[in-house]
Amino acid sequence: MNGELLKKLSAITDEERKILSGEKKIDRSLYMDGKHDVISGDKLLPSGRIITIRPHTRFVAFPEHTHDYVEMVYMCTGRTRHVVNGNELVLHAGELLMLGQHARQAIDPAGEGDVAVNFIVRPAFFSGTLSFLGEEETPLRDFIVNCLTGENEAGYLLFHVAEILPIQNLIENLLYTLTEQIPNRRGILQSTMGLLFAQLLNHTDALQFETPEQNAVLRVLRYLEEHYADGSLTEIAARLHYDLPYLSRLIRQETGKNYTELLQEKRLSQAAWLLRNTDRKVDEISFSVGYENVSYFHRLFAARFGQSPKKYRDCK
Repeated sequence: MNGELLKKLSAITDEERKILSGEKKIDRSLYMDGKHDVISGDKLLPSGRIITIRPHTRFVAFPEHTHDYVEMVYMCTGRTRHVVNGNELVLHAGELLMLGQHARQAIDPAGEGDVAVNFIVRPAFFSGTLSFLGEEETPLRDFIVNCLTGENEAGYLLFHVAEILPIQNLIENLLYTLTEQIPNRRGILQSTMGLLFAQLLNHTDALQFETPEQNAVLRVLRYLEEHYADGSLTEIAARLHYDLPYLSRLIRQETGKNYTELLQEKRLSQAAWLLRNTDRKVDEISFSVGYENVSYFHRLFAARFGQSPKKYRDCK
């Protein structure tokens, strides 16, 4: 990280000076209304803003709390220990933790060299980022985006991305933009966040979900991305060492759809992409995405997109 930026984020704050001079707990009035344990975005976000950053307050424990916004915690240097929904997480330098609005979080005291930054984000901010994720709406994309943008309000995502340079650069760009007064800041922030999401989608192997069940479903969705033309639920169940009926129920529980529906979504979205971006014949595209019966492919495509593959291509 840029030395000047890190120096700015590492500076001892007035709040931390009070803690170092004898305060034993956080000042709730800075974060919460009344006796509620919900950290309020109204307390932390400047008027009219839907995104800001705040260096994590060190030297004191944060008791269990939730937020009325989406929080992203980026570890600049050192480490911090969190307990989120009862699960212990240790965040190391370069890692990114994303929390839904109703995730319950407690944080151990951090030392002076443990510099973390909290991104405080209203869900509305994310509406300007999704265009950067590409046109193809796949089950994997939808599953991750719902988590990233707060649809999964009680969950969390932990990204072990310290060694992935493009992601580190994008996070640093976000930090720089939020600490400097520059023109068109909101547009730059939404563009950068969109590119960050796109990179995170490319590195789902570095993603840790809250539960083993979510991690299993993520592996199923990654399998679909690569094997939509010829894969099967039986094969992925064997790879994961899961009982087939149990895995089928798990997929439905975590996505709201069964494996066949997810497979069909992926095949049709891939077909739509090929129609928009290549000159391949429709029957060739049908075969390539896994449909040998071209008439059946036409019916499915028309039901999904409201027009035939040919008309869809002509309207691109």
